[in-house]
Amino acid sequence: MRAFYLVLAVLIILLGLVHLAATFALFDGLTGRAIWFASGGLAIVLTGLINLLNRGYGATAPGVRWTAVGANAVMTAFAALAGVAGAASGAQMVGIVGLLAAATLVSIKPPVSG
Repeated sequence: MRAFYLVLAVLIILLGLVHLAATFALFDGLTGRAIWFASGGLAIVLTGLINLLNRGYGATAPGVRWTAVGANAVMTAFAALAGVAGAASGAQMVGIVGLLAAATLVSIKPPVSG
């Protein structure tokens, strides 16, 4: 399960980095909309990093665990809402919301150290 959680966390970070990189392709200049879009990518990257911290320290630091659970749940709901609002394809919804939902489920499971 730890290896699966590592893969999920890394995929979330990569998703956030792709989102950040897309900012440069979607916007011509430094605008409020561009910054707002990029902030979504930063939030995704930070969610992945919280999952890495939870994987490493969640068994001994309950605050880290509950922060990861909360971040994952909020980002899953936000991704679903953003997908609906942005008319994401079914594949995009399944991939992105599925990735975040899987991280939520794994983070809820009581941690095992080591």
